[in-house]
Amino acid sequence: MRGKPSAWSTFLTTPHLSGDTESMTDIADKNISPSGLAQIDLATLARRYKTDGVVYVPQALSANALARARAAYEWSLSHPGPGASRLPAKGDGEFYQDLANPAAFAAYQEILACPEIKHLIAGIWQKPDVWFMYEQVFKKSGGHTRRTPWHQDTPYLPVSGQDLAVMWISFDPVPPTHALEYVPGSHLGTLYDGSRFDPADDTAPLYGDGTLPRLPDIEAQRADWSVVSYATQPGDVVIFHPAVLHGGGQTDADQQRRTLSLRFFGEDAVVAQRPGRKPVETASLQGADVHPLTRLRAAADGAPFRDAAFPKL
Repeated sequence: MRGKPSAWSTFLTTPHLSGDTESMTDIADKNISPSGLAQIDLATLARRYKTDGVVYVPQALSANALARARAAYEWSLSHPGPGASRLPAKGDGEFYQDLANPAAFAAYQEILACPEIKHLIAGIWQKPDVWFMYEQVFKKSGGHTRRTPWHQDTPYLPVSGQDLAVMWISFDPVPPTHALEYVPGSHLGTLYDGSRFDPADDTAPLYGDGTLPRLPDIEAQRADWSVVSYATQPGDVVIFHPAVLHGGGQTDADQQRRTLSLRFFGEDAVVAQRPGRKPVETASLQGADVHPLTRLRAAADGAPFRDAAFPKL
């Protein structure tokens, strides 16, 4: 018998509401002095991102941008959205997460206005247009917590394309033994069913109808996979394609990990319908309080992934 889906997977595959947002250009701080932007070799990062689907950029964020990212993270902890949940930790610690809070479009304007953000994302795509899709926060603390199961993000989302990116920002030093791990190049291969985040079986499928193949047990077969991870310090970022297989990042009793991930899409992103799609009344999708992901879940497969409510950087 299949277990119930996690709160995370349920939220990602059901509709949620949002409010209006302002343009990032309207609030951009012209006095920001990002550190190291000129030294970043974007051409090399772009080539690596295309082939590996994951790049590590040390000290990519200025002190200003890191402070704004931390403020956004703390806002999310203080304002839980409909996707907030405590995932099974398989230990005595706490594994908290929240994502796609409708109010975050407005609350995250200051971090999205930092020039490092668009510079890096547009740079790895080698294209100028960048839209913000949603945020996700994680907090692992208070004792031992489980590894995040191996998974891809795209099975949970109604989107596909090359111009997709997750910017992973940690506010704590993360050693390689406890870092998120990735399978380079896996974004170019098989799209697997999502993980239910079942504490008894990391590969238990989200949909389970056979449309997408079941996740392989990568942790039990590590010798068969190319796995990379990055030790990070606050200010570093890891950027990965949401179709890259990733997992890991457990914590021990004396550790905590506070992470913010920002999700973006670009010009080639298109709607990708996922299994289990349910009919939605068209009238219920209209209005400023409807999250753009909700409307796009009802859009035709292959249609441009666009909605005026997504902030453009």
